[in-house]
Amino acid sequence: MEAVAPQSPAELTVTSPEQMRDLGRRLAKLLRAGDLVLLSGELGAGKTTLTRGLGEGLGVRGAVTSPTFVIARVHPSLGDGPPLVHVDAYRLSGGLDEMEDLDLDVSLPESVVVVEWGEGKVEELTEDRLHVVIHRAVGDTTDEVRHVTVQGVGARWAGAELGSLSA
Repeated sequence: MEAVAPQSPAELTVTSPEQMRDLGRRLAKLLRAGDLVLLSGELGAGKTTLTRGLGEGLGVRGAVTSPTFVIARVHPSLGDGPPLVHVDAYRLSGGLDEMEDLDLDVSLPESVVVVEWGEGKVEELTEDRLHVVIHRAVGDTTDEVRHVTVQGVGARWAGAELGSLSA
């Protein structure tokens, strides 16, 4: 299979947790069963807040909270959409071997799988994925500004209108 070059990323600026949730709701409109979303960013950058918005946009059951201690949570759809599988790979050091224990490859075809801290750990699950990188000011700051980069990889995202994510 011929590799598809990554598309140009969408660059967004988010200035509050509410805007991050709203971005998640807008992003949810682009997602479908079988999609893998990798979230990267420092602690406190807004990965779980974005995922909360994704859950709202997908119409899933249950409060979306950080799955740090349980590693993964499944949020079933309240309608006819796909369930959301929310994974926190922060404490997983073994790469894909440890991730295989979660059976994400089984969940992926019928779910939207969102993996926080997944870079270098889950890319082998599928050639098609969406990378979301959240940058924030580091250090002693109360600055809520986040710079978000959304980039599709693979044929699934070729031609996707990620520019539509800008509010």
